[in-house]
Amino acid sequence: MNRLGAAVRGAAARVDAATPDHRDRAVDALRAGAVLGVVLGHWLVTALVADGRTLRTASPLQHMPWLAPVSWVFQTLAVFFLVGGHVATRGYASSRARGIPYHRWLHGRLARLFGPVVAVLTLWTAVTAALLLSGTEYATVRTLVKLALSPLWFLLVFAALTAATPLLTRLHPLWPLAVVLHVDLLRFGLGAPDRLGWLNLAAGWLVPYALGAAWTRGELERRRSGWILLVSGTAATAALVAWAGYPASMVGVPGADVSNLNPPTLAAVTFGLAQCGLALLLRERLRGAMRRPVAWAAVALVNLSAMTVFLWHQTALMATTATGLPAGRLPGLHTLPDDLGWVAARLAWLPVLALALAVCRAAFRSRERGGGRRGRRSRVVRAHRPADRGTTEGVRHV
Repeated sequence: MNRLGAAVRGAAARVDAATPDHRDRAVDALRAGAVLGVVLGHWLVTALVADGRTLRTASPLQHMPWLAPVSWVFQTLAVFFLVGGHVATRGYASSRARGIPYHRWLHGRLARLFGPVVAVLTLWTAVTAALLLSGTEYATVRTLVKLALSPLWFLLVFAALTAATPLLTRLHPLWPLAVVLHVDLLRFGLGAPDRLGWLNLAAGWLVPYALGAAWTRGELERRRSGWILLVSGTAATAALVAWAGYPASMVGVPGADVSNLNPPTLAAVTFGLAQCGLALLLRERLRGAMRRPVAWAAVALVNLSAMTVFLWHQTALMATTATGLPAGRLPGLHTLPDDLGWVAARLAWLPVLALALAVCRAAFRSRERGGGRRGRRSRVVRAHRPADRGTTEGVRHV
């Protein structure tokens, strides 16, 4: 163990030494936390339950709604969009200053974003065909494919906002927030069709993305900005849940009439504002924590494979579930999530799920880095090129 610890500390020290002094490590820490929050959240609230010959998804939030605060901790997408908006607008400004055309800048960002998607689609096309040819119930196949490919909606929205970055660099977050407010008023107050809510899929996530652009412009540097977002977002969310009938859960619950996430509601957006405020308030603490080589190396490792981890975590869950089927109905894996016993059992399964995800990462991480010798170079510790003395450094990764 002493040798292993020394090896880990040595590797961490090398990563720390290779990182430029001017790099804002808090940005990477926030991104890593957001990705891991989504992964852990899905693993804790998603169950595959056998109903005869059919597999269906279930959630402990269906049977124990008082567990809704769990979703407040692990639904961290707003933080990811905040960081994404900050990194994209900063990187675009740097690219313009260096004379890099828009199409080259966009190609570089989207190539990293969509690199792992090809592998996911290829594998699940083969799995789907095999399941259908073997006579598996169509409902089961649909459940598995929907679960495996559900992260793709995020990539499509994120890619669209990234492509629109030149138009969003000066956008005030209140404008998309106003769109979300009016859409919800029409849906829930005036009986407009539910499909109108899909406008919020872009507008809702544009709010934290525009906040990221404001961060780049230097408008959120004062701690007061973080406190305003945290307090006002928390108060608005509490009021919407308590008096306007919005669900308390910030993730979708199977069978519920309204989901805060699919598409995003006003409550999800105000909750995201509170999360963004907290993230901004934590920046200095995170910068201090990231000065520890081991902590920084762990964050760097997550960032190197952020999209691979995000895209494959549901597959890791399903692979573990399928592998355990020959042993019978295992608690926390195949059983109905209707009591605290299931929660305790699922917590015990988390290391196994993490191991399955690590296997997926090892198998497919080259897709995220582009493959080849050049792709194997670390992009987390590569030095950023400042656009000029008045522009913050560019970032080479998503």
